Amino acid sequence: MAKVPPKKSAASLPISSISRGGKNNVNVFRTRRSSEEILALFITVLCGGWAVYYYQYQNLPAALTLEQAGSTGFSEYEALKHVRNLTQWGPHSVGSTELDNAIKYVESVALDIKESAKGSVGVRVDVDLFHSASGANLMGGGVFDGKTPAYSDLKHVLLRIAPKSSSANSNGLSDSSILISAHIDSVFAAEGAGDDSSSVATMLELARGLSQTTADLKNGVVFLFNTGEEEGLMGSHAFITQHPWRKEIKLAVDLEAVGLGGKSGIFQAGPNPWAIENFAKVAKYPSGQITSQDFFSSGFLNSATDFQVYKEVGGLSGLDFAYTEKTAVHHTKNDRTKLLKPGSLQHLGENMGPFILQAASSELPSINGLESNLKSNEDKPIYFDILGEYMITFRQGKADMIYNLAILLSLLLCIALVMIGGYSAATSLALSFLGVILMWICSIGFASIVAFCLPLVVSSSPVPYFSSPWLAAGLFVAPALFGAFVGQHIGYRLLVAYLSRTFSGRKDPYTSLQVGMAELDAERWLFKGGLLQWLLVLIAGNYLKIGSTYLALAWLIFPAIAYGLFEATWSLETLPSPLNTQSLLVGMFAPVVLTAGVVIQLAATVIGFSVRLVGNPGASPDWIGTIIVAILMAAIVCLTMVYLLSYVHISGAKLSLIAATGILFAISLGVVWAGVVPPFTEDTSRAVNIVHVVETKGEQSRRSEPISYLSMISTTPGNLDKEAYLIGEGFICGRDRYIDFVTFQVNYSCWTDKNAYLGWNQSDIPTITVQKDIVKRGIRNTQVLLDTRVSTRWVLKINMREIEDFQWKEANSSNDLIPRGEKSVLDGWHTIQFAGGVDSSKKFKLSLFWFKNGPQTSSDDPLLKLRTDVERNTPITQTVLDKLPVWCTLYGKSTSPHTLSFLTSLPVVK
Repeated sequence: MAKVPPKKSAASLPISSISRGGKNNVNVFRTRRSSEEILALFITVLCGGWAVYYYQYQNLPAALTLEQAGSTGFSEYEALKHVRNLTQWGPHSVGSTELDNAIKYVESVALDIKESAKGSVGVRVDVDLFHSASGANLMGGGVFDGKTPAYSDLKHVLLRIAPKSSSANSNGLSDSSILISAHIDSVFAAEGAGDDSSSVATMLELARGLSQTTADLKNGVVFLFNTGEEEGLMGSHAFITQHPWRKEIKLAVDLEAVGLGGKSGIFQAGPNPWAIENFAKVAKYPSGQITSQDFFSSGFLNSATDFQVYKEVGGLSGLDFAYTEKTAVHHTKNDRTKLLKPGSLQHLGENMGPFILQAASSELPSINGLESNLKSNEDKPIYFDILGEYMITFRQGKADMIYNLAILLSLLLCIALVMIGGYSAATSLALSFLGVILMWICSIGFASIVAFCLPLVVSSSPVPYFSSPWLAAGLFVAPALFGAFVGQHIGYRLLVAYLSRTFSGRKDPYTSLQVGMAELDAERWLFKGGLLQWLLVLIAGNYLKIGSTYLALAWLIFPAIAYGLFEATWSLETLPSPLNTQSLLVGMFAPVVLTAGVVIQLAATVIGFSVRLVGNPGASPDWIGTIIVAILMAAIVCLTMVYLLSYVHISGAKLSLIAATGILFAISLGVVWAGVVPPFTEDTSRAVNIVHVVETKGEQSRRSEPISYLSMISTTPGNLDKEAYLIGEGFICGRDRYIDFVTFQVNYSCWTDKNAYLGWNQSDIPTITVQKDIVKRGIRNTQVLLDTRVSTRWVLKINMREIEDFQWKEANSSNDLIPRGEKSVLDGWHTIQFAGGVDSSKKFKLSLFWFKNGPQTSSDDPLLKLRTDVERNTPITQTVLDKLPVWCTLYGKSTSPHTLSFLTSLPVVK
């Protein structure tokens, strides 16, 4: 008789996925998910995300010649000629001869456009070289908190194209116009191909095409080529407060760059939604994300554009564009034409051209001032593009309705789930969310540990991933993903332990499979935990009125719908079954399309800005900037991988995932350790400043023996030992020489006294002279004369712990540029930041009105701190610049000193 093999009990079978079935139905078993299946899911999601990014941000139109574009079209080839001509002089900052040359070039092109338009039957062209009067931007708030930018002797070029049928009125004004603006000046360290010659060139080419149009225009178009933007948005302020054409402006568009080329996208819109809604209708390759607007508004970049002046001072609505490719080159020597990606200007031109025609041919929205535009948040525009092909726009009021409905339905479903499942469901939901919390803690914790230890174990640089951003995936994404899995797995095991006890109480024939059922049910609860995570993000975003909240809606709704279609059951008699792969793929398709490009672009932008994350060199640990990058990577992992990770726990891929993340991290760390990939290259350089410093102290700086030395500082984390060694010239590095540059402090630097007495004269040293110091009716008034000598770029700080108010004006003028009145104060100081042309005043009068109760600080503390900048290379400065390693670059911004700076102060006098 043949032996009958013993029947295996269900409990002896491998823990398997169980198909959905009724109480008395026989369930079919299959093996766990294989490593290959999980690997395929990861590859599908990651490759799909990268494909979205590439198509959305790297897919640029072909550059057109003038013949291909036609007389009214946009030609990148023609625009590039302007970029090359504007950058041929190298850096062209305010007050330089090079900037004068650039202004003359723009004016000559504008006059050529005017001349070529004489035969046009549809438009007239006016050109104006605007020499603005002295002024001061009293805006306050944002980057201007505690600061007043001031200017003098600035020149700007304006080109207006208006309908010929509507002649100008007696004041030479049209009825209404839109403003298109960009700035000609660059920082002293960069030739400015991207920032902002690319925008200036685009405007010139747009103006050429518009001047030949036969379209029926209703409004004029004013192209403003301003200067002084890099020193504090001075040109835009001069136009909006001084030029007569400002009265006809109804809409403003600013073209900017925080990188070099790529797609120029909208990163600020509003407050009136008219502009973004009309742009979305006509743009050929629409690009813009309110996520970028939220990021910019967060203050992480500590930056501003001319659009802020148009909006806050002019009360205008409109659009703000920016190039964001290669943010690492921003304000450095690498902002040059040869690195400008082909198709970049064509993309912007073919978006702006149709929009300008649309705006110039339409009834523009009425201008009632900024306050009336912001009376209701309901009209705040929310916008985003899909793959760079379509732009979706809607208003905050509609968004609130959609979000509130989604939140209400989600909460009702949660309540129904808990009511049907009772205490068990409530506990399971709580444990699933505990898994989400543990996921975040472990992910951020693991990535942060790596970021903290990286500067300790890698001596080359605390930001070794700078020139190769892909390294950040291995250094931070890998440990973040590992941590996320570990944290979620702890939550999973807690769920399994709890659900096992729950299933053991069920009266059904499958009690021997309670552990297997618990694992399957725990997997499904983890997926629900991901839904709960995004529900909370949606609630928070809706409460705070964050524009990017639509992403949370997508990550909640689409996976929830997929889960409802493929997974959801409402009967307690139905046994748990494994999650279907289609639930993940269908549920994540739309969120990945909407999010992947934005997330990758944001990560690249943050990494690019890590070259200048240090505000006060040596004041904070080197790992701070790296931890910011690590936390961002961990947050991206936790937000986007929460659903996918729930599929891993019942699979053979757990060890594979751990091994893969470990290997990726080890390879990346090994590449960094071995120096296979340098942290900086000639094209992605480290930002440094070489400053010849002359320090004096006291009321009359001439009476104090000046101290002179050359300082090398860096806004990039890490020491300068290697650079100092290669340069030589007696540099000493450390924290022994503290420098107060007025706008920032330096605790770590390298310095040398070699030949530091050459290249400057006593007559170059600025003076702070007390002319009067009187007390009248209990109020102390001190009259001070500032003589900046050879400098037309300087910054002055006033101690507002002692001074209640002040007035400031040019010495040869009776008009107060900064009158008495409320002043914004930051850390007890108010800053006047001045920049002007070669003919601007160098003597200024300052009236200080003290608090009635007298001095509050020590007489050792300064009452005034002054730094004057001169764009001059002394012999030792030139020697060091010639020896500067190729992976280093000077870095410029409005608060950075030039290559020769004089520091002086006035002490508090009791």
